Amino acid sequence: MDARRKVEHFLERPLRPARAGARRKGTLVIIGGHEDRSEEKRILRAVADRLGNDGKIVVCTAASAVPTDLWDEYDAAFRALGVPHVFHLPIKSREDALSTHAMRILEGATGVFFTGGDQIKITSQIGDTPVYSRTLEIYENGGVVAGTSAGASAMSETMLVANDGDPSYRIKSALLMAPGLGFAHDMLIDQHFTERGRMGRLIGAVSQNPRVLGLGIDENTAIIVERDRRFRVLGDGAVYVVDASTTTYSNIGDEDSDRTLSSFGLTVHMLSQGDAFDLATRTPRSYPAESMEPDEESEPEAQTASD
Repeated sequence: MDARRKVEHFLERPLRPARAGARRKGTLVIIGGHEDRSEEKRILRAVADRLGNDGKIVVCTAASAVPTDLWDEYDAAFRALGVPHVFHLPIKSREDALSTHAMRILEGATGVFFTGGDQIKITSQIGDTPVYSRTLEIYENGGVVAGTSAGASAMSETMLVANDGDPSYRIKSALLMAPGLGFAHDMLIDQHFTERGRMGRLIGAVSQNPRVLGLGIDENTAIIVERDRRFRVLGDGAVYVVDASTTTYSNIGDEDSDRTLSSFGLTVHMLSQGDAFDLATRTPRSYPAESMEPDEESEPEAQTASD
């Protein structure tokens, strides 16, 4: 199907994550921002290694106020990693995401990478367009969808969009959330996590609906989500998992706005490189950091508390 007919097809029958029969065969690489792009490039290498032997990655700079500068950096980084086909998708308006030109850029792609910037620009310009449908198709067919900083936040069904707020979350504070792209199910993702002191706002966010798992990802750190079932951690920092489903008491719904949030019994896990987390059972497992090195990345034997 050529690009024009593909656009027409997706306009008539857009792909959406929650549709019946949808299967997620691909990989998400969700990055906390400021990933290394010039030296070892461990996280970008993890993206590159999953593109296939004749891989094609499309770098979408929709979120950025300086798209050309970012494109130059990622173009150089991915080419240095041996990716044979690196293309720029410079979405500046919703009209761009409806275009045949954008669909041609996405033809044959095995990966899509969303840069940092403003996550609302990503969702408002791409959501439910042919570009979105094609990106979801790539993921469902076994490709890679990656995002850093704002691009990471946009991966989830609901995303944080504004206001770091006080270090201790205050009830009914101006914590703004909006619908995300929906690639990552049942989780809410925050980035630049410890660097910007965002634990309070993440606890506040998931306390509003404990069904959703909170993930706080440090800079130069990523989670690699395989088939929507579990993730592994890669990078220098930590990933914080906030599970509010175990909460025994919270005052979020019955106190005035000047009160600091109280929340009892929620569970917080802190994971580092190598560690895994099962999204179905909400349980972590410890693995050696070395198991995430390029030559070692496989299913190692899990460590126990006595190891």
